Amino acid sequence: MYRSHNCGELTTAHINTEVTLAGWVQKSRDKGFMIWVDLRDRYGITQLIFDEERSSKAILEQAKSLGREFVIQVKGTVIERASKNPKMKTGDIEILVSELTVLNQSLTPPFTIEDNTDGGEELRMQFRYLDIRRNPVRDSLIFRHKVTQQVRNYLSSGGFIEVETPYLIKSTPEGARDFVVPSRMNEGQFYALPQSPQTFKQLLMVGGMDKYFQIVKCFRDEDLRADRQPEFTQIDCEMAFVDQEDILNAFEGLTRHLLKEINGVEVDEFPRMTFDEAMQRYGNDKPDIRFGMEFGELNNIAQHKDFNVFNQAELVVGIAVPHGNSYSRKEIDKLVDWVKRPQVGALGMVYARCNEDGSYKSSVDKFYDQEDLAKWAEATGANPGDLICVLSGDTNKVRAQLSALRMELAERLGLRNPKEFAPLWVVDFPLLEWDEDTERYHAMHHPFTSPKPEQIELLKTDPGAVKANAYDLVLNGNEIGGGSIRIHDKATQALMFDYLGFTPEEAKAQFGFLMNAFEYGAPPHGGLAFGLDRLVAILGGQETIRDFIAFPKNNSGRDVMIDAPAPIDDNQLTELSLKLNINS
Repeated sequence: MYRSHNCGELTTAHINTEVTLAGWVQKSRDKGFMIWVDLRDRYGITQLIFDEERSSKAILEQAKSLGREFVIQVKGTVIERASKNPKMKTGDIEILVSELTVLNQSLTPPFTIEDNTDGGEELRMQFRYLDIRRNPVRDSLIFRHKVTQQVRNYLSSGGFIEVETPYLIKSTPEGARDFVVPSRMNEGQFYALPQSPQTFKQLLMVGGMDKYFQIVKCFRDEDLRADRQPEFTQIDCEMAFVDQEDILNAFEGLTRHLLKEINGVEVDEFPRMTFDEAMQRYGNDKPDIRFGMEFGELNNIAQHKDFNVFNQAELVVGIAVPHGNSYSRKEIDKLVDWVKRPQVGALGMVYARCNEDGSYKSSVDKFYDQEDLAKWAEATGANPGDLICVLSGDTNKVRAQLSALRMELAERLGLRNPKEFAPLWVVDFPLLEWDEDTERYHAMHHPFTSPKPEQIELLKTDPGAVKANAYDLVLNGNEIGGGSIRIHDKATQALMFDYLGFTPEEAKAQFGFLMNAFEYGAPPHGGLAFGLDRLVAILGGQETIRDFIAFPKNNSGRDVMIDAPAPIDDNQLTELSLKLNINS
């Protein structure tokens, strides 16, 4: 038996108990006549003591030779600490060691195994197995486990059945780029790794499994950000004989349950907002509604003067920054520089100060008088002491730019409290979006999303105006889940493929299996998928997902620990009927 107890459970109730512990040496303090060693496992830290009066010379010498991260086993007696540490669970006791066994030695770690480590991110990813020993990463992984257990318990108790779907599937042209896998047994042919189990869960509905879920790995070969990985995990769900209201209610319930059980937070309301409203009020389809700074459109009150920057713009729009009038000119200039960065792309920013006495001072006083600026304040909801920031340009671009500024200002003002949770449903998304590069429509979600039934005829005359039976669940400015009511009959699905530019032959080749299934009594169905990595991070008070994944990739999609992706042997390429061409 390597241990009778773990390093986080011993208290004064165990005094005079003989115990066996095992773990890693966190650190040691050698006073010559007395040595203290902090022994760590995933449960906590227990202090060990060796001294000249009560320990043998041999054990004392062994203790002197211990280095950081040595793996050891000790046997000894629990005694009361002379100097207690109230910050430790085991701070009232220590172990007087009678036997010490070194189970494995350790090289000096490349960074300290402490909460505030001296290791940079790339170094810690290279030695991820060491990073996992640190409390923040270990606790994040345990937190993820608790969330997934709650999800499984909740859905299972609600009649959902967990079903696994294949990882080796067929590549499809819609969505992000696929990761492809060559088939050795079928020369010149390839599998794809799934971007989602979409068609399979729909087939499960055809098969009568009317409540399905799966916590599943998905793969997308796309550019990465802090909240994206090439492989990620979804809580994938589907239901039959439901409409949109049924699905929203079901997954409001799951979200409420997680917030209560994991964070101790009760949420009463899940407000709903259309896509068009979200874009108009916040400039994006996943608004953070924990704070204000809603957009005020100024076209009617700013395009009547001789300021051509506004007159020539498709949209003039502003926000009121709370207490922003306290900003110095230098601070405002820095904001202007911030919006002009390539990542944001604005050409400039107009501002107006709202003075405490009710007067206004703007960067365009030459063109606008006090009456004009008062109307700006009314449109943006600005109060005395605030600062109005105004951008102008093409509608879609300027909304995205002002949205980025709004989020940046909220971060600076401390308005994004990670312990406050504000969920929101965004509904009525466009069914299709026009792609300038390919000069055709693409499905905004995916080609299996049902249009609003009353708008199907619009597909023939104004496809861009058609709304989808689609919905996203937003939490604190992050999309944590999205889904739709699906098309469940062959005729409508064929029509959808037609408007997406598929020929009947292409549709049959790619999705004939699904179209055929629809001819055998497919029920009305729909679903939703949560991004588990992102959901766990937000519930854990963060927005980057990396620390909640055991072995993440870096921003280049590389696993720097195992050095992947990597070349493969020529013999393997030959077996797969592949030849690698590298231009010198």
